[in-house]
Amino acid sequence: MLSCLRGEIAVLIQQITIIGTGLIGGSFGLALRKHGFHGRIVGCDRDPVLHQARERGAIDVAVPDPVEACRGSQVVLLATPVGTILDLIERVGPTLPPDAILTEVGSTKVDVLVRAHQVFGANMAERFLAGHPMAGKERGGIEQADPDLFQKAPWFLVPASGQSLLAGTFNAYVVLLETIGARIVTMEAEHHDRLCAFSSHLPQMISVALANVLLDEFGDGMGEVHSIKGRQLREMTRTSASAYSMWRDVAFTNTENLEQALLSLEQRLMHIRENLRTPELRHEFEKANSFEKQNPPRKHGDTEKR
Repeated sequence: MLSCLRGEIAVLIQQITIIGTGLIGGSFGLALRKHGFHGRIVGCDRDPVLHQARERGAIDVAVPDPVEACRGSQVVLLATPVGTILDLIERVGPTLPPDAILTEVGSTKVDVLVRAHQVFGANMAERFLAGHPMAGKERGGIEQADPDLFQKAPWFLVPASGQSLLAGTFNAYVVLLETIGARIVTMEAEHHDRLCAFSSHLPQMISVALANVLLDEFGDGMGEVHSIKGRQLREMTRTSASAYSMWRDVAFTNTENLEQALLSLEQRLMHIRENLRTPELRHEFEKANSFEKQNPPRKHGDTEKR
């Protein structure tokens, strides 16, 4: 797709700034290069991270100051934890020229859109686009950056009221996302936060809780647990290695939805605990067995509507 629209994209997007060149930001830069983006990529982060990002080819230029890093860019991507995204919208948003768009990759959306509206006001639909790639690893950092991270991964976009993604720089940016392999899915902010609370944030908390239950129960005997753990336990505890700094911001900005998800899980676990020796346990398994059956295989060439 990029080969067909290369000229239009080259005119509309000659420079991209990535603020936060860790796993997501670094992977985005690497993916852009791999898939033929020939514009300039400016990175903004701490000096040691920027040094690694340049060495890996994720960015062309390293600028530690966020405001300075945005100068001359048509697209500015905030690839930091949500709390920092909120601060950066307020810090760099007012400094961007009218033809530049600001976007981000935060895990929650309601608070992000509220802050963007405070900064851009009635012009938000022309200046800001909320986004969230459902891609990542249990460990972050530029060391883990991967140009194929977004292949076939959903990239949620949450347009503001009256915002069109079919024209201008917004459309060029969406084309770039599709070119690096992402599947574009659009939805409203409230639905995004509730959906992610149950499908992404809750599994993370389960992984943390399970890892801590094992540590509390076996303590010094964890070597034995690690030596015998099978695929099921490995998969369920894998993300317990994720950084608290990112998930702290998720919990702070999606508290109500996450509380509801945790309460639902608590009630389900209590029900299972109370029915370990009754036919109700069989019903729980039969109901759970239908989960994957309701996930039809994806046909080749299917695309998400936007």
